[in-house]
Amino acid sequence: MTELVHTRAELAKARDGLSGAVGVVMTMGALHEGHETLIRAAREQADHVLVTIFVNPLQFGPNEDFDRYPRTLDADLEVCRRAGADVVFAPSVADMYPQGQPAVRVNPGQLGEDLEGLSRPGFFHGVLTVVLKLLQLTRPQLAFFGEKDYQQLTLVRRMVRDLDVPVEVVGVPTVREPDGLALSSRNRYLSAEERRTALSLSAALRAGAAAADEGHDAGEVLGAAHRAFAVAGPQAQLDYLVLTDPDLEPGPVSGPARLLVAAWVGGTRLIDNTAIRLTPRS
Repeated sequence: MTELVHTRAELAKARDGLSGAVGVVMTMGALHEGHETLIRAAREQADHVLVTIFVNPLQFGPNEDFDRYPRTLDADLEVCRRAGADVVFAPSVADMYPQGQPAVRVNPGQLGEDLEGLSRPGFFHGVLTVVLKLLQLTRPQLAFFGEKDYQQLTLVRRMVRDLDVPVEVVGVPTVREPDGLALSSRNRYLSAEERRTALSLSAALRAGAAAADEGHDAGEVLGAAHRAFAVAGPQAQLDYLVLTDPDLEPGPVSGPARLLVAAWVGGTRLIDNTAIRLTPRS
């Protein structure tokens, strides 16, 4: 049985009733198979699972989609029940920010101003602030985040480490459609034609990964990825396509690496990434 709570007091009471290890999955709702995979991963590794559903205004810019972001609580609850969540915390903005928008926010450091942070100024200040608040409110031993939002996962791990937050952060691999498109709540914005165009993101990642597997160096890997993305033509507008190390530092010459892409397809901004290993031929 999944219990739905809305207020801090209700959450505290429900949380106090959960013994053993508690895993939290933080979401903005509009749940899909990717979220369900996170909940199931938490179910496997924790004694109890707590899901949060909150569309956080702090992480939306003035021209972004806060007002139209899908809010589908009834359907979300069904996903949570099916996946085995014990408690769902779905607060209002007033419950999360009772004194209004917080004057004190988490500074993500330089990495938070790069990639997504460069395209969406202040984004990670809002993300890390709400994540820290939810960790304080839910008091989990484990927190599960999807690798699709890889920069977010990396920054949450750094925040937990640097601020001595007593929680283990668990990354869960990206869930994809059969044709390779990474699952995202924003995919529902795409028309049928735009959805086909959106496959250019995963195609770029596959091309880069294939080049790495063939022993090409970092420059050739990026070149292969760019060429595959360009097949979509002007319908997909590239924001960034970069190769970094696993911690999002400058890309390595060899060894583990991360290939990340962000692009606009119509009016929808999408992101994706994949792990690769560079073993360039000498």
